Amino acid sequence: DNKVPSIFAVTYGYNGNDAPGAELTFGMASAYVQDEWQISKKFKLTYGLRAEMPLYHNKLENNPAISALTFGDGWTTIDGNLTPSWAYKMDVGSWPKSKIQISPRVGFNWDVKGDRSLQLRGGTGIFTGMLPFVWFTNQPTNSGMIQSVETIITNSTTLASINFNNGALKFNPNFRQVVDNNPTIFNQNKGALPSTGASLAEVSKDFKMPQVWRTNIAMDLELPSNMILTLEAIYSKDINAITQKNVNLSYPQGNYAGADTRPFWNTNKINTNIGNAMVLSNTNKGYQASFTAQLSKNFSNGFYGMIAYTYNIAKDVTANPGSAAYSAWRANTTTKFLNDPELSYSNFSTPHRIVGNVSYKIEYAKHFATTISLYYSGSNQGRSSYTYSNDMNKDGQTADLIYIPKDASEIVFADFKNKNGVVVLTAQEQSDRFMQYIEETPYLRNNKGKYAERYGDVQPWYNRFDMKILQDLFTNFGSERKYTLQLSLDILNVGNLLNSNWGVYQTHGLGSYENIRPLTFVTKGADNKPQYNLFMTPTTETNKDVYMNDFNKKAKWNNNLSTGSTWGMQLGIRFIF
Repeated sequence: DNKVPSIFAVTYGYNGNDAPGAELTFGMASAYVQDEWQISKKFKLTYGLRAEMPLYHNKLENNPAISALTFGDGWTTIDGNLTPSWAYKMDVGSWPKSKIQISPRVGFNWDVKGDRSLQLRGGTGIFTGMLPFVWFTNQPTNSGMIQSVETIITNSTTLASINFNNGALKFNPNFRQVVDNNPTIFNQNKGALPSTGASLAEVSKDFKMPQVWRTNIAMDLELPSNMILTLEAIYSKDINAITQKNVNLSYPQGNYAGADTRPFWNTNKINTNIGNAMVLSNTNKGYQASFTAQLSKNFSNGFYGMIAYTYNIAKDVTANPGSAAYSAWRANTTTKFLNDPELSYSNFSTPHRIVGNVSYKIEYAKHFATTISLYYSGSNQGRSSYTYSNDMNKDGQTADLIYIPKDASEIVFADFKNKNGVVVLTAQEQSDRFMQYIEETPYLRNNKGKYAERYGDVQPWYNRFDMKILQDLFTNFGSERKYTLQLSLDILNVGNLLNSNWGVYQTHGLGSYENIRPLTFVTKGADNKPQYNLFMTPTTETNKDVYMNDFNKKAKWNNNLSTGSTWGMQLGIRFIF
């Protein structure tokens, strides 16, 4: 319809060529020594030392145009006050120095009575891992020396000036033509940066591979009636976790007034012609802890049963929810700065989980056996954050956790207007409904007067049953070897087969991924207090009940009728010999 797009992004090769991308080779050199010390017949100690060093096999080419830019390395807290620290220079022509990372560890196994009826086991040590190497390839790919840097244009004036299709704004599927038609915006020279929207990336020169210190202790206890009780606790502390930082994000220019005093931006870029400048770095903030109790029993008549419960808590500063540096950074949520997010619940921290299975096997007629198994898994679906639906603090990202007012005096609403500017819902009507929504939502009700935590709320409980049926036909054909033809039937989410309301996932009507968005930021008032609307989409409708009914319908968890919530069957055949 020939309208100005809201965003245009492109990566292209130079001189009419396709973008080649970066082909890189990495290695990890490692050495491990281990020894076992049998202190007694009942107690064994195992200890070892692992040394690892990353290897970067590709030589990089620096871009002087990037080296000439000055960025800010974020901000630090000095005597309780946030202080900006500037003068950061990016170097896209070199990798971090390869340094050896040492990982010692020790473990033990104690057969307390010497008959395996009571065993204690555990250990502690440092463990080094890997990371998605796409975050490494971001550096040469966006250096401007192999292909153009990723160019993301959001400025409406610049977008309106782009010749998309023979002078029109109509979409052109031939992006090469768009690039060639706009040489002043999209440079064709190696090492040159586009006039606006460049996305840059660097791996910090002191970057280290992910590393945790992990400790576990466990007990296996043989109980009467052929039952086994297992208890296990695990604790991990991050030593080198992964985080992203945008060094082109400027220092905030002010703070809101009222109950919510978070900072805000009037301008959010240090270099206005650069979209973002990401640095991959480390943090030692974060930990994980879990406790598991499991009870299992083998029955002599073919029955087997097991049930287990796990409690888990994990906190980090980011789950790095993205495949590229910029998307991983911007998809995080915070109450203040995305460059320094608070320690909060991990997206992967499911607090409670119960699993179990029962199985029965019977052999008959000398050549047949039937096994029927039922598996159960129950847990919270995941975690959720409460955020605004748009960019509340004007840092350029929709990543702001809400402030939960303790009463109506701590939040200011603006009249809600439809597309034609007609007031449909007054500020008071929206305030009343939002305070009611807080009371209806346990997490919000219990945290009034506080900022919502990243992934602070847990999603609804989800129960799932799966069934497996095995039919064996076996014989030895007069030999010592047993030959078995096995047919299998897996009924996935069998509860949903019996009742369409069972085994169904739920989604929140105000949700986007894991973010629940009840409010939209409208403006900053003359008193510096933020003003809001309920999250509703303006139309030409003038009946307030239509908007309120739509909000009420969305402001809750609803069944998600998708393939993930339906039952399924799988047939299999196997020959065992």
